[in-house]
Amino acid sequence: MYNSLLLHNEDFHLYILAFDSDCFFALSKLKLAHATIISLDEFENEDLLRVKAGRTAAEYCWTCASSSIKYCMETYSLDHCSYIDADMLFFSDPKVLYKEMEDAGKSVMITRHRYTPQFDQSETSGIYCVQYMTFKNNEAGMAVLNWWVDACLDWCYARFEDGKFGDQKYLDDWTSRFNCVHELEHLGGGVAPWNVQQYAFSRKDGQVTGRELATGQSFDLVFYHYHAFKYAWNNTFRLTDEQYTLTRSQVKQLYKPYVYALATSEDQIAERASDIASYKRSEEGVFISERLGRLLVFYLMGFYKKFYAKRFFSYGIFN
Repeated sequence: MYNSLLLHNEDFHLYILAFDSDCFFALSKLKLAHATIISLDEFENEDLLRVKAGRTAAEYCWTCASSSIKYCMETYSLDHCSYIDADMLFFSDPKVLYKEMEDAGKSVMITRHRYTPQFDQSETSGIYCVQYMTFKNNEAGMAVLNWWVDACLDWCYARFEDGKFGDQKYLDDWTSRFNCVHELEHLGGGVAPWNVQQYAFSRKDGQVTGRELATGQSFDLVFYHYHAFKYAWNNTFRLTDEQYTLTRSQVKQLYKPYVYALATSEDQIAERASDIASYKRSEEGVFISERLGRLLVFYLMGFYKKFYAKRFFSYGIFN
């Protein structure tokens, strides 16, 4: 994700919260010019530590999302801050998204799930996705952020309860609760497995362009959210949750660049942080950089199959 941002605009700075020591060590070793790596010890405060024991690792990460934005704004005196999920790749400059909020005269921006109807989980998972959010460090923006921080400290669990789910369902009424919140309109911000069925994509001169099938509206893809992408087993990847459908073209235009990006990042880590104890070959698999040649063969053959009732990107048959 960092490298994809760097490819499209060098005028940014990432504040990366590392949730374990290996992550902090590896990222620090990379000496990323446009990033500040923050350890958990630096970040955690009394309020977070008070609720930590009662939440799972995932729930605690969700609890920390709002607090991480506040920490960065206050610690580094930022005039605005965008929260970005780590499992994303940028295909063009995201400044266009910030400009949209600026032009609307708002202090907070949130992104809608834009669910494809058959995958609509708005009722339980929320209308909006905590994937890309922007807050200005002004009175209006901080009022919204502080409200969210307090709500997440009070309740943030991986279950639907009393109209709440994690840190995400809290966003449902923000456009009516607060008068400073903008809902992103740009279709290129927030493409993900739960809405990608609504679009067709093509690439020209390095730019991925989307077209909304219902309206014919064209847009430059800004980022894609690789929800549930996982390393699997027997030299396979699981692209996303089994419920979501992907076309061969979408795999080629959206997922192939991500695999390349992961390979590049893994090579960077292997070169500069090879002494991390946990970064070792497993008995069941090999590094993604070693898989890349077979992966390319898979793409050339044009296969994409359903494997073990889940969506996998498998090339083991070419080993």
